[in-house]
Amino acid sequence: MNTPQDLYTDAYANALDAADPLRAMREQFLIPQHDGADQAYFVGNSLGLQPRGARRHVEEVLDKWAAEAVEGHFTGDAQWMAYHQLVRESLARLVGAKPIEVVAMNTLTVNLHLMMVSFYRPTRERPAILIEAGAFPSDRHAVASQIGFHGFDPATDLIELEADEADGTISMAAIERAIAEHGSRLALVLWPGVQYRTGQAFDLPAIARMAHAQGAVCGFDLAHGVGNLELALHDSGVDFAVWCHYKYLNSGPGAVAGCFVHERHASSDRPRFAGWWGHEADTRFRMGPQFVPTPGAEGWQLSNPPILGLAPLRASLELYDQAGMPALRAKSLQITGYLESLIRLRLADTLQVVTPSQPERRGCQLSLRVVGGRERGRALFEYLARKGVLGDWREPDVIRISPAPLYNRYADVLRFVRTAEAWRDQA
Repeated sequence: MNTPQDLYTDAYANALDAADPLRAMREQFLIPQHDGADQAYFVGNSLGLQPRGARRHVEEVLDKWAAEAVEGHFTGDAQWMAYHQLVRESLARLVGAKPIEVVAMNTLTVNLHLMMVSFYRPTRERPAILIEAGAFPSDRHAVASQIGFHGFDPATDLIELEADEADGTISMAAIERAIAEHGSRLALVLWPGVQYRTGQAFDLPAIARMAHAQGAVCGFDLAHGVGNLELALHDSGVDFAVWCHYKYLNSGPGAVAGCFVHERHASSDRPRFAGWWGHEADTRFRMGPQFVPTPGAEGWQLSNPPILGLAPLRASLELYDQAGMPALRAKSLQITGYLESLIRLRLADTLQVVTPSQPERRGCQLSLRVVGGRERGRALFEYLARKGVLGDWREPDVIRISPAPLYNRYADVLRFVRTAEAWRDQA
């Protein structure tokens, strides 16, 4: 039987890596180097690593452009006219949706605004939006500007739910109380799948049910949820969701984003900002003046898709299809649990784990505070980077370490802990 100290040995970490059914997936990625060796990269929650297949897909587009120019829109299996549909089935599997409910388009905040145009329809009686306090600034800016655009006041109509748990996390009971308390004023509940600073994951179907029970629309920001959690968006009943693809979906900096619109809104007559590419495909090129939306999420498109931006997403989704989210989630639970166990075993005097310990309340990210305050936290963060162990920093005092199951190893986790120990012991 393994003892707690066994967790700290090379033999233990190497045995976990040898037994990992996803170990071969790491070879599908380009790992940044540090002093001639692989970096221990824990920043897949900010920018995922480049899949080796991304270059092939991008070069395929470039070659087609060079050889065929405008005709590339209409020729071959990867013709540009329907290029966005090449990712539709895989995206639907990834988020637990029907193909008609998903589309890859724009960027996350653009999609959030487009969704609120249709789904945030405030009235004098129901002007309010509920978000979490400390939401990612882009979300807060977007919702505050939408409230103001409609003639209401963010000071009174943007409701920000404060954390009620010790480490800055939010209980489901607090969410339920807030939705019930403000229910008659709520036009929209906009909630994250995973809170970016704390790493807390939420019971999304329950939140959607609570919002709908009060007559509010519900939307999710899944920037840190897609590719990290097993999602069932269709079954959750949520009205819409938005996300980016440059984090766990490894599609490159500024990658094209994703959007979900529930099937019940497929032929919605809700107002929307319309564009040519959202027009039904069969009549789009008749160039008529009347907008006839494509049924489903594709009807919210504005412009023709960025083909070069979609190409790396194809490469990443191929890997997700190969691995499958159940297997990825299983490894995530194990490798993140290993990280937490080692921190509690070896670094309890140095690191405070902010992220909930319950596996169902987190993805692969652990948010850490260094005992002693912000300056010590920055010192550790910078020391780790100098040693080739890369996490990321979020103000005011959080180091985020995210072992992504597609490419991180248990040996990487052990390396992080040993490097943090070395810093502590020399401080």
